[in-house]
Amino acid sequence: MTAALVCEGLAAGYAGAPVVRGIDLTVAEGEILALLGPNGAGKTTTLLTLAGLLDRRAGAVSVGGVPLKSGRPRQAVRRGMVLVPDDRALFTTLTTRENLRLAGRSKIKIDEVFDLFPALAGRSSVAAGVLSGGEQQMLAIGRALMQDPTVLLIDELSMGLAPVIVEALLPLIRRVADETRAAVVLVEQHVHLALETADRAVFLAHGEEVVNGDAADLLAHPDKTQAAYFG
Repeated sequence: MTAALVCEGLAAGYAGAPVVRGIDLTVAEGEILALLGPNGAGKTTTLLTLAGLLDRRAGAVSVGGVPLKSGRPRQAVRRGMVLVPDDRALFTTLTTRENLRLAGRSKIKIDEVFDLFPALAGRSSVAAGVLSGGEQQMLAIGRALMQDPTVLLIDELSMGLAPVIVEALLPLIRRVADETRAAVVLVEQHVHLALETADRAVFLAHGEEVVNGDAADLLAHPDKTQAAYFG
């Protein structure tokens, strides 16, 4: 498989304080990597740094073999690194269709997004601010797809959502990876559900990688992941 994302020795932090150290990630085209761990482990910091929104203190990041400069979010987007933030960052007064149209810069059509997320098709003229939480998350992901990502970073998919909604959304992420061949890095608090969807998983604790392995194997042997949460 071709590596879409390669991250080596990533270190980052805030106001001079280190948060993540020595993070190595490789994600292939069409692969889902679950980035897991307790609150404060450094998961969001890792995504923000990959997306260029936070400067790297050390390490290298490349997309499709092309190195990315530190702290250059526009370059990251041009190379296909697209972040779905935990707050979704939708234009709440604009309709579903308008949010998608604003993001469009690729061969992907709005109707293709509606095919992936049929629930949005009937809500195309509804303001994003009055969509349900699950529909807003679908829209946030659909808007990211309109940018034709090579690497799709999804931060806290389940934020504010009931577990039953998360169970319905995660298979759609699998479909996105399979059909678009985008590499997906998924930060998620529902560990069991994430492992059911992902191909591989990396657990962080205190800013460092503590577990790395096949998702199905980790799902079958939960004792392997306990170190990430209990030390």
